[in-house]
Amino acid sequence: MKKCELCNSLAKMYCESDQAILCWDCDSRVHGANFLVAKHSRTLLCHLCQSPTPWNGSGPKLGPTFSVCENCVSRNACTEENDDDEDDDEDDDDEEDDSSEDDGGDSSGDEENQVVPWTSGPPVSSSSTSEECSTRFGKENGSQSRTVHPLKRMRETEDPFSP
Repeated sequence: MKKCELCNSLAKMYCESDQAILCWDCDSRVHGANFLVAKHSRTLLCHLCQSPTPWNGSGPKLGPTFSVCENCVSRNACTEENDDDEDDDEDDDDEEDDSSEDDGGDSSGDEENQVVPWTSGPPVSSSSTSEECSTRFGKENGSQSRTVHPLKRMRETEDPFSP
């Protein structure tokens, strides 16, 4: 089995840009370092044979994902899955430790990519009455008529930038 190049635990991910095979923890540390490195495309390794799978992803922290390559699917290589489940239990313990570390406010990578408007508009008020919002059905001479009122608000001033 392939080992992580940084910590020697079971490898889960391959980064072609870095030409590195990494575990989940080391992958999140390396690719969470800055926004440029986070853009690296990584390939998930097969859970059974550790060959590359069709799954690709990028970002500062990719969540643990289970994937099997096409060769293992076609061979029905499920007998090794029981052995790998024991390794997953060890990985789950590490993930719980990581989640407590992440609560320390180290989510600066997420904040860099958020879009914030320069000015915020006034809150949308609900000036519609229930009669305008409702659909009325009336039966006249056996036929059914339907009236729908639009919910579009009218602009109060001509110039949207006037105070």
